[in-house]
Amino acid sequence: MTPEQIQLLIEAHLSDCKAQVLSDDNTHFEATVISNDFAGKRPLQRHKMVYAALGDKMGGEIHALSIQALTPEESSTRSG
Repeated sequence: MTPEQIQLLIEAHLSDCKAQVLSDDNTHFEATVISNDFAGKRPLQRHKMVYAALGDKMGGEIHALSIQALTPEESSTRSG
């Protein structure tokens, strides 16, 4: 899997979502996912939503994934 493929899977699964995925080795990945769907959800619930987008690729083609799952409001306060 490439970061671009993972990004497309996440964005296709979560409505109105923007994902950025990075990797140095195409096995260990870091994802920042911004979606209104995360509003009112706890971090674990948000991570499960991202994992659901990746299905059986987790633990297989994707060995490890670090996730930052933020609402647009949370993202804007962190960046500015």
